[in-house]
Amino acid sequence: MTFDLEKAQIMFKLARKNNWGNRYDRIEHFKRFPNLNQIRKDLSNIGWIILHKKSKFLGISLNNGYKKEIIEFIETQMPYIKGAIR
Repeated sequence: MTFDLEKAQIMFKLARKNNWGNRYDRIEHFKRFPNLNQIRKDLSNIGWIILHKKSKFLGISLNNGYKKEIIEFIETQMPYIKGAIR
């Protein structure tokens, strides 16, 4: 599994659950991805995901400001889901 495909799968999971902006999901729900920490840092640095630091957990959500770019990236990496994200 390539690094970009893992990024797309994580973002697709967030998009599918409608986790944009202030709607977040706990980071532990993504622990099946082996490169999770590196991906989290990369996506956070470019601003595609927002980190929500809570007292007991870390939450992540997609940044609404980059919605078009995020959807394009996911559809490029996972062409079989084209049109599934709104």
